Amino acid sequence: MPFDRRVWQESCTLRDAGWEVHVICPKGATIDTEAEVEIDGIKIHRYPLKAATGGPLGYLREYSSALLHTYRLARKLGPVDVVHACNPPDLLFLVAGRLKRQGARFVYDQHDLVPELYLSRFGRGQDFLYRAVRWLERRTYRSADVVISTNGSYRDIALSRGGKQPDEVFVVRSAPSVDRFYQVEPDESIKRGKPHLLCYLGVMGPQDGVDYALRALASLRDDLGRDDWHAVFVGAGDTFEAMVALSRELGLSDRVEFTGRIPDEELMRYLSTADVCLAPDPLNPLNDVSTMNKIMEYMAMGRPVVSFDLHEAKVSAGDAAVYAPANDEAEFAKLVARLLDDPEERLRMGEIGRARVSGPLSWERSKAALLSAYEAVLLLMA
Repeated sequence: MPFDRRVWQESCTLRDAGWEVHVICPKGATIDTEAEVEIDGIKIHRYPLKAATGGPLGYLREYSSALLHTYRLARKLGPVDVVHACNPPDLLFLVAGRLKRQGARFVYDQHDLVPELYLSRFGRGQDFLYRAVRWLERRTYRSADVVISTNGSYRDIALSRGGKQPDEVFVVRSAPSVDRFYQVEPDESIKRGKPHLLCYLGVMGPQDGVDYALRALASLRDDLGRDDWHAVFVGAGDTFEAMVALSRELGLSDRVEFTGRIPDEELMRYLSTADVCLAPDPLNPLNDVSTMNKIMEYMAMGRPVVSFDLHEAKVSAGDAAVYAPANDEAEFAKLVARLLDDPEERLRMGEIGRARVSGPLSWERSKAALLSAYEAVLLLMA
């Protein structure tokens, strides 16, 4: 925090509604490193955390450390009225349980479906660890007084798998603030002398599909004979170095640039210059039912999107994106090429996306749903 845009927007909304907001979260690696800071009236308490690498044991170490630090900092805060926990991991019900014994209510803000995340990330099937994360999810649902879901698919799972009642589950979509995403003058130097710029924005983990995007770009060059583009990948994650290495293996080093995490001002420059934005998340149990922040942010910037055919991607983007058959890198490349050749279609799709983010998918609507969830909590506290 405040890098996590969703949680920052939620915190600001609650602050404006009269709540005193404290946030417990990890420190950043290079920025957001202060242990204690107050920003715009929101008090942030940060702890050191080494991100997971490798297999499930790496996540066990990361999550155990996060849980202990969260518990330590929560004890320092004293009595609270509401504990609002964002997963993963589905372990924070343990901290919430202690606060509930002191009179707090528990809002479970489900950012990820951890069982589906486990299946998608590790490919180990429904083994003992899968059954363990399902059990933790059930315990979290059971402990929660109110559940916040990021989309309709997650809400359906909260009602069915989680056993929650309809009046206990609220959909608060992740929606970028259109005021925060704004056009600036395109910077032609970013294109490195090429006519077109392709852009990826987001986390780089095993399930995020950066490898699919790189192979699609190799197909764009080799199979379609296109050398009229430069691509920029903005973001970081535990596969960042592996993706840089893959770009070298594919011979893309001269046309693919990895920036790492960058300030918002620089991000606006890249997105304002981009001709086509990439959402290469492959079809898997998690991605098909998850809302991709990158797609929402591309639309906020009025940029056309190429995505794989995922259920929630289509719910979010509609006609602001074109969709390749699931995990088909060659077709993904063909769609990129098609959009590069059709500036009028790019403009039309960008306008559709901007209108969706400003209207039916806006944060203003999500803000109303968040406040409705807290009204339900207040009724329980009365």
